[in-house]
Formats: sequence, structure tokens, C-alpha cells
Amino acid sequence: MPRGEPGPFRDGHGALWGLPISVKDCFDLAGAPTTCGVTFYRDFNGVAKRDSWLVERLRATGAVITGKTHLHPLAYGITGENPEFGDCLQPGDEGALTGGSSSGAAASVLEGSAVAAIGTDTGGSVRAPAALCGLAGYRASLGRGDWRGGAHLSESFDTMGWLFRDLEDAPLLGRVFAENGPAYTKAFARFAVVNDRFLYDCEPEIVASYRKTIAELEDLGLRATEIDLDWWADAMEIYAPIQAWEAAGLHAGHFECFGPALRERLEKGARIAPTEIASLRHRHMVFRARTDEMFAEHELVMLPATPVARLAAGADHSQTRPSLLRYTTPFSVAGAPVVTIPCQPGGMQLAAARDADEALLQLAGLLGARRKVSAPVLNA
Repeated sequence: MPRGEPGPFRDGHGALWGLPISVKDCFDLAGAPTTCGVTFYRDFNGVAKRDSWLVERLRATGAVITGKTHLHPLAYGITGENPEFGDCLQPGDEGALTGGSSSGAAASVLEGSAVAAIGTDTGGSVRAPAALCGLAGYRASLGRGDWRGGAHLSESFDTMGWLFRDLEDAPLLGRVFAENGPAYTKAFARFAVVNDRFLYDCEPEIVASYRKTIAELEDLGLRATEIDLDWWADAMEIYAPIQAWEAAGLHAGHFECFGPALRERLEKGARIAPTEIASLRHRHMVFRARTDEMFAEHELVMLPATPVARLAAGADHSQTRPSLLRYTTPFSVAGAPVVTIPCQPGGMQLAAARDADEALLQLAGLLGARRKVSAPVLNA
């Protein structure tokens, strides 16, 4: 992929000129319906007459839009299972789910129909499929990009994102969501890691990948500090009801058009009282302020993106969502940018303070370049 900014090169071509890019099916693409992962909205919305802001932006960089991609219904889930359009399985491993909700985004990169894929991340919907599929991922800071022509799930947490293979491409791809020129970035000097108590439910292979990635960042000159994040237990208690209440408001009047499991979640969200939402909003504000203090002290925080390396297709995943979201929702509640670092197996999420995207992406690019230099050369 060419390096540089999304603006035109000297030959007048954009930085993504000719590159095949897929788009999650919650953004309008002129000439195609926007399903949001359910047949109801496929029929209700009909064919989009114009592109979303994001698709316009991609076209302006020269990208070739290869199509719309599968997602968990309404983007309201993290496994990639979809009772209406089918579960999203990994190309090359059809016994494994891709994870979601940006499930088709991950599959399109794995199969090679796209070199990079647009996703969204509310509670982990870029980070989980990236980690489960061995891909790189980027979740932008809350508020980056324009959602005109895009369907929200929960405006308090929805962010745009990418799934891709090469960490070196992170700075280039990240510029698509930022309308202004590149910001001045200061190199990071330190990062925080979690203690073993936090990792109690991690598979041993994921913990091994975590330790290896810590060493890689230290080799780049960053200093690691272990911190206690027991207070993060509040994140899911804040996130889940706000998300449910906002989703219920967006889909009000249509609950009966969705499957039983989805309908039940939306109905539960609609029953949350305004006084409870007000209390949760206050807790959200307090959590964000405390997270801001954490980033001010430690600059970066790293932990696994998922505690497992694989989600088996056809298995009972009723407890999968809370298990995975324990790792991802704290950064969602903070509105923070996150890069998913691919590992073998799994993936690590590296997060920075809100709007420190450029510095985070540059660090990801440096790590990607270092990995290429350090990779063993095999004899032909």
C-alpha cells in the first residue's frame, strides 16, 4: 500500500488510488441498500441514492469500493453470528467465526477481496474481529469522521475504524477519518500494562502473545509500568444500559421486525428510566475523567483485545459477549483511539488518550516496520 496522506500525489492520484476497499453495510453506498445486517432495513431503506460521507471520502482518495460487508444484526453483537444472513466464518477456517460486528470486514481482508476494510467499533466491533482473525485494526477516537449516511447503534460510543493486514499502513488509513491536515505528534515514552489478576480468564497462548508484545514495545524504547485497573469493572455497568437505551431509541417502532433475541434486548433498553440514564451519564463522565488522568500519567495502555484466540462456529456463545467486552468496553467508555496489534495467536489493543490518534498510528507504523526488519528470512 502506498505511504503518505490521503490527499493527491504529484500525479493527481489519491493515496488509496486503485486499492480495493470494502465498506461495512451500515454506511450508504449509492446504488445498494443499507441493511444494517437485517432484512427489515434492507427492504425499508431501499436502494441508497447517494454515498455516505465516508464513501465519498474514500472515493476522493482514489479507493475502489468492492462492496458492502456482513455484520452482526444492527451491529449489536461481537461474534459475527447473524440468523438472517448467516454466520460469518473465517476464509481458510470455516470452523471459526470472524467475530463482529465488523465481521464481513475481517472476512474480506482475509480472503483478499479488499486490502483494507471499513468497520465500526462501539464496544469492540473492530478490535475483536481483528484479534480473532490475525489482522491489524484501528478504532478512531470518538467524534472522528462524519456519520452522514451512516447508521448508528449508540451515538455515545460509535466510532469508525479499519481492518487491514500491515501495521505500517495504519498512519495512512487513519487520515481518512480526519478532515484536517496531519497533526503534530509527540513520540510516546511509556505505556502501562495490566497485572495477572486482570488476565485471569485469558488463554495461556494469549498471555504469551501479550508478554511478547510488551517486549516489542520496550525494544522500541518505551518503558512499561504495571497498573491496577480494578476500577474498570464499572465500564460494562455504564456501557451496556446506555448502549441499549440509545439503540432502543434509534429503532423504536420496529422492534417486532427483528428476531427474538434482538427484540428482547431493544425492549429491555426501552424500559430504562430517564433517571437511571441520567445517573449513568454522570458515571460515564466520571469514568472518562479518571481515564484521562490515567493516560496523562502513562500515555498508553496495552492489554489483550480478546481473552481467546478463536470462536468456534456453532458453539454456545451466550457468555462470549460479556467475556470479550470486559477487555474492550473500558476504551469505548473513554472514547479512546485503539490500534489492534496482530499476534500469533490473538491480538493486543494499544490505546491512547482521545484525539492522540496520529501519534498512536505512527507508533503502530514503527512497530510494523520493525517487525518486517526482524522477520526471519527463509531460504528459497
